[in-house]
Amino acid sequence: MTALLESLEKFWESTGIYRLIKNLDAEWWQTLIMFLIVGVLVYLAIKKGFEPLLLLPIAIGMFLTNIPGGEMFHSEYWFAGLTVDYMEVLQHGGLLDLLYIGVKTGVYPCLIFIGIGAMTDFTPLIANPKSFLIGAGAQFGVFVAVSGALMSGVFSGGEAASIGIIGGADGPTAITVTKTLAPVLLGAIAIAAYSYMALIPMIQPPLMRALTTEKERQIKMTDLRPVSKVEKIIFPILVILVVGLIVPSALVLIGCLMFGNLMNVCGVTDRLSKTAQNGLMNTVTIFLGISVGATAVASNFLQAKTLLIIVLGLVAFMISTVGGLLTAKIMCKLSGGKINPLIGSAGVSAVPMAARVAQKEGQKADPSNFLLMHAMGPNVAGVIGSAVAAGVLLAYFT
Repeated sequence: MTALLESLEKFWESTGIYRLIKNLDAEWWQTLIMFLIVGVLVYLAIKKGFEPLLLLPIAIGMFLTNIPGGEMFHSEYWFAGLTVDYMEVLQHGGLLDLLYIGVKTGVYPCLIFIGIGAMTDFTPLIANPKSFLIGAGAQFGVFVAVSGALMSGVFSGGEAASIGIIGGADGPTAITVTKTLAPVLLGAIAIAAYSYMALIPMIQPPLMRALTTEKERQIKMTDLRPVSKVEKIIFPILVILVVGLIVPSALVLIGCLMFGNLMNVCGVTDRLSKTAQNGLMNTVTIFLGISVGATAVASNFLQAKTLLIIVLGLVAFMISTVGGLLTAKIMCKLSGGKINPLIGSAGVSAVPMAARVAQKEGQKADPSNFLLMHAMGPNVAGVIGSAVAAGVLLAYFT
């Protein structure tokens, strides 16, 4: 009988309920708040359809890591010191620890970029290279937010850079920078980045209407010139060469992006391209989302820093949108009114949502106006621009 009672007591002490009661005066409220946040993210992903492919895995990762006694993720392995004992992780780590290796080593974001490259059509950018200027202008918010975070005195240089890159509206890029410069903040920054990407249809239109006139929004742009297959093949190779020579630290992302695109346009690797777009992309998205969510441990996530990150991230995103719009507005004046400034909002790298928002706003001003393909130029330029901005930040702060 004594042995049975001891077994029952041992089982009871292993339960999450016991651990919550034991910590009744300590972390229990943090756990409940994290569960509430998980519920909000699941609601936004399923009910509202906000970036469900990533918000849902992130939410489940947060859920699993904050259940007392689950031991699926150990933040002390990753955030306690400057180096990681991978042998300790392999021997004693939980499932999410093992999956997080792909984030820590930078493998997942790079594989995601191969898939993005395979799905991206750079034809509008090749047909209108001036779009590069808009994509560059839309990175302005990144550096403004970095400066703001530094001036706050709350964040280190690496943390400020990680917050600023939210303005690029590119989740894998934000993860790549943060896992290197500020891994403790990864959960908060990833959630902020993907949330703002999902909220583009709500955030951007007021800024677009405030910075453009009705007449400018009605501007119809001429058809883009045809782009040959040779140009499509040369483009990714040329981008790799130029970026590699100027900003080598950005090559890890740009190289993967352009490799994926080359597989798509060359015409002889269709099977590889389809695998990158579907099987590879979907698999890595699951691993990336759930392991990033696992870093949102209550003790790290529920801090004043998290709220400040969300605010600064929103500022970065809004200023990036404004930067793209103002750049396009200047180009409109210089071109004699041939460029619709609305396409400037697509300079952030949320492909293709930002381009669709520009199209929608253009049609509100004139139902016969079609800006989608013109907006895709700055949109894909923004993908390249955010990766280059990430390379600059990594080079400066590491």
